[in-house]
Amino acid sequence: MSASLVKELRERTGLGLLECKKALAAANGDVDAAIEELRKSSGMKAAKKAGRTAADGVVATRIADDGSYGVLVEVNSETDFVARDEGFLAFVRKVVDAAFDGRQTDVAALMDGELESDRQALVQKIGENIGVRRVALTSAADGVVGAYVHGNNRIGVLVELQGGDQDLARDVAMHVAAVNPQVVKPEDMPQEVVEKEKEIYTAQALDSGKPAEIVEKMIGGRIKKFLAENSLVDQAFVKDPDTTVGKLVSGAGASVASFARFEVGEGIEVESVDFAAEVAAQLKG
Repeated sequence: MSASLVKELRERTGLGLLECKKALAAANGDVDAAIEELRKSSGMKAAKKAGRTAADGVVATRIADDGSYGVLVEVNSETDFVARDEGFLAFVRKVVDAAFDGRQTDVAALMDGELESDRQALVQKIGENIGVRRVALTSAADGVVGAYVHGNNRIGVLVELQGGDQDLARDVAMHVAAVNPQVVKPEDMPQEVVEKEKEIYTAQALDSGKPAEIVEKMIGGRIKKFLAENSLVDQAFVKDPDTTVGKLVSGAGASVASFARFEVGEGIEVESVDFAAEVAAQLKG
């Protein structure tokens, strides 16, 4: 079994070396499958996400003056140093404006022409690979769109409200940036996600040795808590934990229709190199 896989599993679960080795062996080296089984057998609530990605860059937004629509983009660079470069940031603003003016979410279509030439020129000048990764467009048919970008330009959010105003939408977007809900309402949670959690909670509850009717209540309670913790409207509002986001919005005569959240580099897998081990292997060879 690869030592790097064992190390990753230990870092993500906090469990012992032997337990991680056994779990990986049983899961044929699949870290995510091993984590699922460990959650079932050890009662572990959750695991850390995979190691930090080296992908860098910024997110940026632009909202129509009347709040009728807005765009959110992610543009990647290789290093944080370049992500702060004024030439790079000027390119990002040009991408945002083009997506906004053309209401364009297809990156290939957006970059076809002048923007791609600008990107290539910037790559030549700076010496790093630069790419427009994704674009989100949110429109409000009967309400407003608000935006929030975290101070370091690494997390950006668009929120669509039915009713309300841009200040309220921005407050909700700030909450989404901070707490990272999965869905707007509990009923929006994909059924496969709910079933996966139910399977894990069932295994944990059965190990408790409690009667079947108690086990059923335990599972129901844990699913309800999971949905509340991951649904925007049921979360405690970050600026006032005594109320929920749903109550905050409904108190203003509005409701949350949708949101989009980008975090720089999320989901990008970048190979990490252990240079010390690499040098040692070369010397040994």
